[in-house]
Amino acid sequence: MTPMPTRTILAASGLVLAAVIAGAPFVLNEGILRLATECLLLLTMAQMWNLLAGYAGLVSLGHQVFIAFGAYALFLTSGWLEVTPIWVLPVAPVVAAVVAAIIAVPLFRLREAYFSIAMWVFAEIIGAFTMKSQAVGGTSGLPLPTGKLIDFDWFETTMFWLAGALTLGTIAALYKLMISSFGLGLMSVRDNDLAAMSVGVDVRRNRFVAFVLSAAGCGLAGALSFMGNLFIAPLAAFDVNWSVYMMFIVIIGGIGTLEGPILGVIIFFGLRELMTGPLGLSGGWYLVGLGVIAVIVMMVAPRGIWPALRDRLGIRLLDVQRTSPRPAVVLPSASEQIAG
Repeated sequence: MTPMPTRTILAASGLVLAAVIAGAPFVLNEGILRLATECLLLLTMAQMWNLLAGYAGLVSLGHQVFIAFGAYALFLTSGWLEVTPIWVLPVAPVVAAVVAAIIAVPLFRLREAYFSIAMWVFAEIIGAFTMKSQAVGGTSGLPLPTGKLIDFDWFETTMFWLAGALTLGTIAALYKLMISSFGLGLMSVRDNDLAAMSVGVDVRRNRFVAFVLSAAGCGLAGALSFMGNLFIAPLAAFDVNWSVYMMFIVIIGGIGTLEGPILGVIIFFGLRELMTGPLGLSGGWYLVGLGVIAVIVMMVAPRGIWPALRDRLGIRLLDVQRTSPRPAVVLPSASEQIAG
C-alpha cells in the first residue's frame, strides 16, 4: 500500500482540529473555554517569538511592546469608531507591524545581546510614556469603551473560536513559509549569516520580514487577550513576563521547531494548573517550577524536549528541516569495466 503523503495527513489533521475547535464550546463550560483560549493565544505568541529567535536568530526580550501596541490599538480604535471590537481586530496586527518596521531600521544595526537589550529598553520606554499619558488612561488603565455592544451570551465562545482560528492559521502559515525558499534562506541566516550572504541571501530583508510578521502576530494575539479581559493597563500590557513566558515555552518545547511551542504550552499550563490547583501553592510558584524545568531541559536536552523525542522516536510531524543531498554515485563506464 502506498503511504499517504505528509501534506495530505497534515491537511486532514488540520480539518479535524478545526472541527474540534468548532464543536468544543457546545460541550465545555465557560471556565474551561477561557483557559483554552488563554492557551491558544499564548501558543500563538510563542510561535511568533520562535519565528524570530528560532528561525531568524534574533532573540527579543521586549516582544511585550507589540502585544501592548496591538491591544491599545484595538481599544482606542473601537472607542473612536464606536463599533464592536471584533470588527476592528485587523487594526491590531497592522499597528504592531508598522511599529516593528519603523524600529527595525535602528535596531538591525545591533547584533546578538545588544539587539535583545535594545528591544527590552524600547518596551520599557514606551511603557513609561503610556503610564504618563492620560489619553490612554495612564496608570489606571482603560476599560473597553464599546464593551456594552458585546453579546456576552456568545462572548466566551466567540473568543475561543477566534483564538483557535488564529492559532491554526498561524501554524499553517508558518509551516508553509518555512518549507518555501524564503524559509530556507531564513534558516541559513540563523545558522550563519555571513555564509548566507555569500551565496546571495538578503540577510537584512529576511530578518526584517520575520521581525514584522512576528510583531503582527503578537499584536493580534495581544489584542484578543485584552479584549477578553475588557480592560487594559500599562503594567499588564507591558509586563516583561509576556516575553519570559514565550521564551520559556519555546526553550522547553524546542526552539526552531513548530511542534516545540505546542509541547511547551502544554507543560507551562499543566504545571501552572497543578501547582495552583491540587497543590494549592501561590501563583508565583509555578514560575519557579517552570524555571527549574527550563534549567534541567537546557542541561539534558539543549535543543528542547521535542527535538530529543523526535530524534529518539523518529517522529516527523511539522518538520521543516532540510537534509543535505547525498552525493551521486558515479558508475564506471563500460570501457573502465573492461579495463578493470
